[in-house]
Amino acid sequence: MHLLDLESLSSQQIIELFQLASHLSSEKPAQLLKDKTFILFFPESSLRTRITFEKGIQDLGGKYMIFPPETLDKREQSSDVIHYLENWANGVVARHSSFTKLAEMSARSSIPIINAMTARNHPCEILSDLYTISQIRENYRELTYTFVGPASNISRTWHEMAKVMNLTFKHVCSAGNALGPDTNNYTYLTNLEDVLPESDIILTDSLPGEFKNAEYLNLYQITLDRMKRTRPGALLNPCPPFYRNEEVSAEVIDSPYFAGFQFKKNLLCMHQAVLLYCLSN
Repeated sequence: MHLLDLESLSSQQIIELFQLASHLSSEKPAQLLKDKTFILFFPESSLRTRITFEKGIQDLGGKYMIFPPETLDKREQSSDVIHYLENWANGVVARHSSFTKLAEMSARSSIPIINAMTARNHPCEILSDLYTISQIRENYRELTYTFVGPASNISRTWHEMAKVMNLTFKHVCSAGNALGPDTNNYTYLTNLEDVLPESDIILTDSLPGEFKNAEYLNLYQITLDRMKRTRPGALLNPCPPFYRNEEVSAEVIDSPYFAGFQFKKNLLCMHQAVLLYCLSN
């Protein structure tokens, strides 16, 4: 099975991934990837995703070979490349800007292709985030998730997750930045103050340059005062890398509202779950 986006999964499959991640996090890792080899395409700048895929494979007894994503940027067709890689690997994990390139590989591949981030989406990251929220809040499917910021691979993936898991997803930004029309799961707003009182989870992503201005930050920066207007028990989950005093204020990161650095600990067990699930389905 390939994992390119969340829309290709069912809610039951996501729940099964959550259950597998829980098992992996609570049990001493067995050699479940013994004799398995993965080819990883990651830039040197990748930190959290790369570390947890590498460690996740190693801890389960597997092996990996790593190459820069530019290795895939050649005239040779991706469908031809993957047919060679099938000779030596059991799966491919790729971080590449082009979602289309990964989709072209997967269309011809007999081994799993796992999307470790593209410019379009970031499925493994959001799987891990929602899994972690589910461990904190049993009623996680009844919460209101509010993303503040322009369209990005993170906001688009939360949009996908909301559709698959039937979540309430609010998106707040300046006019002209909607991800699509309003639906039962998705609502676009331009006034942040209106949506704060009904928000349980505040989500952000790092800002493109054109949004780093006083006018935008005055209206949409997540501050401590704004978090105080959210629902009781609300959490702030900024997607790393986050930048203090840009999409989030420095003081709110130092507050109890911040989900915390431990929040991303589950990237390890979720990436392991993804690897095992894709190999077995």
